[in-house]
Amino acid sequence: MLSRRNVTVAAAVVVAVAWIASITATVAHQDPPGAASPPELRTELTAALSGRDADALAGLFDVPGSGGDDLAKDYVSVLKDGNAHDISVRLAPDERSPTAAVVQGKTGTGEQFSYRLAVTSAKGRWTVAFTPPIP
Repeated sequence: MLSRRNVTVAAAVVVAVAWIASITATVAHQDPPGAASPPELRTELTAALSGRDADALAGLFDVPGSGGDDLAKDYVSVLKDGNAHDISVRLAPDERSPTAAVVQGKTGTGEQFSYRLAVTSAKGRWTVAFTPPIP
């Protein structure tokens, strides 16, 4: 016969195992960082920057560990503070095999800005990195 204590312990163990299994399944089914193709990277990067979406931006970074989340939050904060708008992204030198993403836009005061981000590819995923692109 099971005591009330044994039933409580068994229930707690079942809940803990179910929680660990659900977290493991969620992590195992997450997409790897980046986009499936260069055009998709361009589209997703443009949307993340224009929409000030730090989570989407972090998912496109080639940054190890959790550093991408903090970097994306800081990056979006700078865009917000500068009232950046009309943001566009062009892949260079070639849309099919780019080495850089050229980000262009305007600040709240109407000044144009432009900068390059390195584009990397690994295991069929395309990401951006905050390192100078190799010519």
